[in-house]
Amino acid sequence: MEIAKLKVMLESLLFVADEPVRTKRLAEVLGVRESEVGEALRELKAEYAARGIRIQCQGDRVQMVTAPEAAPFVERFLRAEPRRRLSQAALETLAIIAYRQPITRAQIEAIRGVNCDGVLRTLLSKGLIEEVGHLEQPGRPVLYGTTFEFLRYFGLQSLDELPPLEGGDEESGENS
Repeated sequence: MEIAKLKVMLESLLFVADEPVRTKRLAEVLGVRESEVGEALRELKAEYAARGIRIQCQGDRVQMVTAPEAAPFVERFLRAEPRRRLSQAALETLAIIAYRQPITRAQIEAIRGVNCDGVLRTLLSKGLIEEVGHLEQPGRPVLYGTTFEFLRYFGLQSLDELPPLEGGDEESGENS
């Protein structure tokens, strides 16, 4: 399929998708290679960079979203409740997860020095984090990572846009 037609088809599929879609699924539906989907998505992402609609990718998942700078107007238009602010504890925990993902509750607690059960429940219920697997060790603890909603909430296109950590990445002796 020629790239121009592939971009039209991808745009249509992403427009109607109500959640992030795996690039493999898009390739299957369109009958093309996943690498062709990737190339077309990169072109679409570049074309949308200065527009009101964006292509957001995280790993092998992709979604069409509104421009982060339009969020206040979109919320007002939809008469959505303004986002409630996250507590300091939630922001700290979310930052640890964003920079260290995938990460376990015990690893988060070792960095923060306090129990994180309640904060993790809150972040899970808001859809800002999700379970992404289990650590291969006794007890198979849950591994947490950020979600598309996390990117949307903070107006990011990808995790690559997170600011660099000051003073390196040595907050604890734990490595993920």
